[in-house]
Amino acid sequence: RGARSPSPARQGGPLGRLYYRRAAGGARGAVVLRVRGRARATIGLVGLGPTAPGEMEGLMPLGVHRSLAAALPQVTLADFTADMTDFILVKSEEELALVRHAAAVTEHACAVMAQVSRPGVSEAEVYAEVLREIHRHGCDVRYPFLSLQSGPDNIGWGVPRWTIRAEPPRVLQRGDVVQAEIHTIYGGQEAQVQMCVALDPVHPDLRRCEEVARASYEAGLRAVRPGAVFADVVRAMEEPLARAGCWSKTPLLHTMTFGATGFTAVNREPRDGTPEGRIEAQARPGIRRPDLRLLPGMCLELEPNACLGLRRINIGGGVVVTADGAQELNALPTRVHHVPASDAPGSPRP
Repeated sequence: RGARSPSPARQGGPLGRLYYRRAAGGARGAVVLRVRGRARATIGLVGLGPTAPGEMEGLMPLGVHRSLAAALPQVTLADFTADMTDFILVKSEEELALVRHAAAVTEHACAVMAQVSRPGVSEAEVYAEVLREIHRHGCDVRYPFLSLQSGPDNIGWGVPRWTIRAEPPRVLQRGDVVQAEIHTIYGGQEAQVQMCVALDPVHPDLRRCEEVARASYEAGLRAVRPGAVFADVVRAMEEPLARAGCWSKTPLLHTMTFGATGFTAVNREPRDGTPEGRIEAQARPGIRRPDLRLLPGMCLELEPNACLGLRRINIGGGVVVTADGAQELNALPTRVHHVPASDAPGSPRP
């Protein structure tokens, strides 16, 4: 219903002018295709292939595919996921303006998280205040939740336990690190960061992980440049982990939106019978789209995480590939924010 006119930066691309029509479900989609004279055409489907770490087998419901195929038996259905992903990886100037705004709002949310995270405050208060700040600026979050975990040796990742179980939110204590993955959406464009707050004093291993994660971030920033391939950036970011004997639970970086993802296998030798050994067995080390060539206008998130045993530090922020290197979109989440032991317990912002 209607058409989208691409910006000048997108004219002449592999897809040319992109039109779209909306329809609910495969059967209704078939009606639109018949009207457009495509009842015998080759139709590209987005969602059959991998798009993100949690979506490695695609997103299209089986029922949609079945209904579409049944209604249009002479149509050839083809996987168009990678083609569409590559098309949207390079942002127009209009889209980059939206990304930068989302990143600026995320920076505000990180400042709130740093202010609120104090001993005696519950995870729920931190969670609520971060979301409040994002929504206060007229933005939304990619998922209807945040990844947020806390504790002195919490290797977990994902939503807090209290969001899915009947239990009270965890109360923050000295020695904790409070870590969140924040996705902010504005105008359909996404910014993402990994914010970490340390309630000093923290374990020396966490201090060591902090140094390694920051070194990995800086190495990645130096490696991001037009013409480099995605694997080059992953290799640069994994070197500080390899030297320090750290391992990594989640990707070191990925494109925005997900097209290429950089897990690293360094220091992941099996640890039979240990908790981290069981975690490593469930992870997916490896680089998706290692040969993806970086182009000006692409957005990445550098999100290095360094682990020693079950202790983990995760930092990171958005980066735009420019004509001569990279532009950082965030500052606060690219370093650990420390709350000195002398600070009085905090409270949520009024």
